[in-house]
Amino acid sequence: MPSTRAPAQACGDVIVIGAGIVGAACAYELAGHGLDVCVLDNRDGGATHAGMGHLVLMDDNAAQRELCETSLGLWRRLARDMPANCAYRRCGTLWVAGNEAELELAIGRQAALQARGIQCALLSARELARQEPMLRPGLAGALKVVDDAIVYAPSAAAWMLKRAEPRIRLRHATVSTVEANRITLEDGRTLTARAVVVANGIQAAQLVPALPIRAKKGHLVITDRYPACLSHQLVELGYAASAHQHDGTSVAFNVQPRPTGQLLIGSSRQFDSLDAAVDASVVARMLQRAAAYLPALAGMNAIRCWTGFRAATPDGLPVIGAHPEQPGLWLAAGHEGLGVTTAPGSAHLLAALLLGHRPPIDPAPYAFSRFASVADTVRSSGHGDIA
Repeated sequence: MPSTRAPAQACGDVIVIGAGIVGAACAYELAGHGLDVCVLDNRDGGATHAGMGHLVLMDDNAAQRELCETSLGLWRRLARDMPANCAYRRCGTLWVAGNEAELELAIGRQAALQARGIQCALLSARELARQEPMLRPGLAGALKVVDDAIVYAPSAAAWMLKRAEPRIRLRHATVSTVEANRITLEDGRTLTARAVVVANGIQAAQLVPALPIRAKKGHLVITDRYPACLSHQLVELGYAASAHQHDGTSVAFNVQPRPTGQLLIGSSRQFDSLDAAVDASVVARMLQRAAAYLPALAGMNAIRCWTGFRAATPDGLPVIGAHPEQPGLWLAAGHEGLGVTTAPGSAHLLAALLLGHRPPIDPAPYAFSRFASVADTVRSSGHGDIA
């Protein structure tokens, strides 16, 4: 019986779904290898427009550390050419220790980072107060990670797409289905390319249902302009414990100085909610936590509060690489709160795998197949029969 599928329109060498920071980085990297890339985006903004834009070295495990290290190096190279509106600044991160037990954690982390050549320093309580006098008295100290930075991710993503023209073409469209290297748009049109990359954050699970991605809702608050308040990104050492919870609602101290003089205040996590409404009770908890470290916040004017959704996998690592059952389909999704940090490294790894080059880091920890139930789920859906 002849196929009843509509003829597909060829759309360059690669179609990238999603123009957020991860999708833009993938498109930029692939265009740099001489490929013609069509980027499709539904203009909802996603996590790129909602997040903090903190470029931070996280090292909860070796795979996370390697992806962060690779990415931060690439960000430093990109920053040489980025325009001012990308707001890139190497402000560093102070991981604040509230007590002696947390300071011991900071000492251990300092040793691990220095062993890998990461520039960091342990600050005494006195030195911490000198560098950030807004912090409350009585803190035990901090670990300073020197090369961490901030960036305004929406502008950085747009710059990547623009810089690689005409190799990259951005089209505003909503993708309804993906089958291997063939996609169907909401208006019924079908497009095809040598490869399709799904890089649209939390919405990736709608196109690839077997992706084990959960939504983590977050709130952010931004203040009015208060020039020269803070010099560093400030994060409590207990942040990782908050970030790794798998249920319930949690908050942690995380405050970022913006180049405008504003303070961006986080951080919260709520699970399995797709309600974008601001939850006043969560914001109150978040601000109380922040004010416990920065008492002066209580007298500052907050001008806006908003929410966004992180795309989280069960093990906290993104899915980067080929779909195991659909030839031509590639994935770059599930980055949770590290999408901005790890976008260049994710793109670098994905491009190497897609082009058959030697990968810059071990790809196995990010492979889709690491989730035991995925293969059976995909087979039962029938997608393995699509060429």
